[in-house]
Amino acid sequence: MVTVKAPAKINLTLDTLYKREDNYHEVEMIMTMVDLADYITVSELPQDKIVIKSNECGIPLNEKNLAFQAARLFKRHFKITKGVEIFIKKRIPVSAGLAGGSSNAAATLKALRKLWRVKCTLEELAQLGAALGSDIPFCVIGGTALATGRGEVIHPIQSPPKCWVILIKPRIGVSTRVVYEALDASKAHHPDTAGMMEAIASKDYQGVCKRLGNSLEDVTFSKYPVVEEIKEKLIQFGADAALMSGSGPTVFALVRKDYKLRRIINSIHGCFREYEVYAVRLIG
Repeated sequence: MVTVKAPAKINLTLDTLYKREDNYHEVEMIMTMVDLADYITVSELPQDKIVIKSNECGIPLNEKNLAFQAARLFKRHFKITKGVEIFIKKRIPVSAGLAGGSSNAAATLKALRKLWRVKCTLEELAQLGAALGSDIPFCVIGGTALATGRGEVIHPIQSPPKCWVILIKPRIGVSTRVVYEALDASKAHHPDTAGMMEAIASKDYQGVCKRLGNSLEDVTFSKYPVVEEIKEKLIQFGADAALMSGSGPTVFALVRKDYKLRRIINSIHGCFREYEVYAVRLIG
């Protein structure tokens, strides 16, 4: 039995440059991990099958689950004929723009490598995972990184300055595919990714806050106005900066002072009682 932590990620920048011939968008984004995580536990089965179990009833427990697909791909690639049971202990909200499913798939690949003592590098696992989803390579490598291509080309960079991250997810799900289909990259906002990298390298917290940006915000805001409302409220409540993560609907705020964190959390609970709220640390 092997257990591996599967952290959530947030996008400090997400820039969609243009639509490629393969219908994916060429992107340039800086992602980092936060201390909100699922846990993947794998156990060997004598029969050649894959079984998914979870404490969360809202995720598929069949071949639609990315962890299932990751296990199937791993077994085929490395010619493993033994079976595996995968238990997913969920804490990351589902369909939230936090790469929960991708992180589960990445953790499954790492757990199976350890369970079956397969000799391969993280880079090889990341390349394998890219066949299943653009966020999986980053979730395999971890930390903080610039991602290019369709998101699968990973360039690790330094960690951003330490701070609190407040995550708010309204009780809606957002389809990444639908958001990208509605996006006109030529009219989208293009964040200063190079400037963000400079701010991170120099540990300039205010510079990081000023350069948060996401090309997908306007599309998601137009379809789900509540997401924009959450972002505006976080700024009103005193957050140092706020941004939608991924394609949404989760919005995160950066906060450095403990007293400000407590004040914002209290304001959030008074305004958005029905939403999921987390206060976590950057771990990138």
